[in-house]
Amino acid sequence: MKRAISGVEVVQALRDDDPRRLGVHDLTGRLGEGGQGVVYLGRTPDGRHVAIKLLHARLSGDPEARGRFLREVSVAQRVARFCTASVLHADLAGDRPYIVSEYVPGPSLRELVEREGPRQGAALDRLAISTATALAAIHRAGVLHRDLKPANVLMGPEGPVVIDFGIAKALDSPGATVTHDTLGTPSYLAPEQLRGGAVTPAVDLFAWGVTMVFAATGRAAFGSDSIPAVINRILNEPPYLGALEPPLRDIVAACLSKDPAARPTADDVVTHLMGRPHAPPPAPEDTRGASRARRAVLLPVAAGVAAAVLGGGTVVLAQSLGSSSSSAAPPVTQSPSGQVEGTWSAVPSPDEPSRPARTPGRRATTPAARPARTPTPVPTPAARPSRTPKPTPTATPSPTRTPAPSPTPTVKPTPTVKPTAKPTPKPTPKPTATPKPNPYTAAQVCGSGYKVIDSHSYGAATTYLLYNATAAKNCVVTLSKYVVAQKVKMSATLQVKGGTAVTDAGSFTAYAGPVRQAAKKVCVIWGGGYGGASWKSGWSHCG
Repeated sequence: MKRAISGVEVVQALRDDDPRRLGVHDLTGRLGEGGQGVVYLGRTPDGRHVAIKLLHARLSGDPEARGRFLREVSVAQRVARFCTASVLHADLAGDRPYIVSEYVPGPSLRELVEREGPRQGAALDRLAISTATALAAIHRAGVLHRDLKPANVLMGPEGPVVIDFGIAKALDSPGATVTHDTLGTPSYLAPEQLRGGAVTPAVDLFAWGVTMVFAATGRAAFGSDSIPAVINRILNEPPYLGALEPPLRDIVAACLSKDPAARPTADDVVTHLMGRPHAPPPAPEDTRGASRARRAVLLPVAAGVAAAVLGGGTVVLAQSLGSSSSSAAPPVTQSPSGQVEGTWSAVPSPDEPSRPARTPGRRATTPAARPARTPTPVPTPAARPSRTPKPTPTATPSPTRTPAPSPTPTVKPTPTVKPTAKPTPKPTPKPTATPKPNPYTAAQVCGSGYKVIDSHSYGAATTYLLYNATAAKNCVVTLSKYVVAQKVKMSATLQVKGGTAVTDAGSFTAYAGPVRQAAKKVCVIWGGGYGGASWKSGWSHCG
């Protein structure tokens, strides 16, 4: 049985072998399951909802797994609270370590796209800026996420948040710039990770680019079929960008560069997306307006912007660029292959001492320009005396200017129309039209006597392995989280050692299967697929 929380999140019922309480927290349902553990919906003594991640029982005796769990807590606590689900409590000393985090009611970006389709227009722009801002905050905290993907972006009511620091790494920890490290999801791994190169913040920018392509098109930039095919495309082929439009298309293409040194930083991405290349900052009386306009085209950013409000109420601070010559940022062009050519100007970061050191070098040319501007004001005093006699006419025009305010209020109704644009974000709350939860259970589909002995969740579906002790048979079924009226490709596969694989595949609304085979004391391979995702186990459950 499943139920909706806040009209958005569909929570699975607890299974027979799930705990009912951890510490002072009552467990009320399942939110999901991953390689490290199960995430439960919990309730505090004062009635607040929390998310509780419990390490798998099979990993509780593994020192390396426990170490990763401990690192996840310490890394997550370093990150700014606005961009992730903050850690509230952790018990790492018990038999089954667990982490208590803030509960974010809402589907993952992956679930949202699979359920409602790709993001478009302003909704996509808000998502891009919010996630890039979160990534910038994560990097400023000295952390590499290393597993950014749609499943790890929660679409909360107050804006997107990035979760799951299970394989994240602190940059200031020993061996932070690691090699031969391919942890992560294949479709979102950067070329240098696949080649065994250094893992730097650039890998997160690559994953962000792939995530944005998925958000905009429903497809990963390098596909999501077989792992060898995906790896080959990442290493050798240009990304699929679909119908992405500038400026997002340009910055995403730059993030998907094969060369990590050519990718922009997260700060660069935020600056680029918040810039106004066709509307430079207004400076009608400033003789430097022309140079500002040129700079806005080369590096689209409004210098000196203090803050901007993002979708979902997130406020992002942006640092001032200061004054640099327009030649410091060469123009960016896009090749037919979809790769961006040119150099991305790095945005000065107050947290990076190395970059401000370059600023004096650039400002050395500025004094040469300023003396030239100093003589220019000399005519201005001459102009000011001529304005002094104008007090006489000024008295006459003042009544004339009095009517001028009357058109001004007439114009103000135009901004009042702007609320018409605000309904654009309201498509995101479409979850109000709550998707219909799948009414079936794995045991119902497989039949009487079958009990769940294992499961694996991916995307918006879960594949279950069941066993009937009386009949000595296994059963496999794949269940979608929701009833899909348009039908979606699903499959369920079961192979008994010494026999052939049996598969039920097609387009269904709720489940694929059941696939049953006799398997008394024999190893089996089981798996399934949903949409473009698929999963298969190794030989397991041999007795």
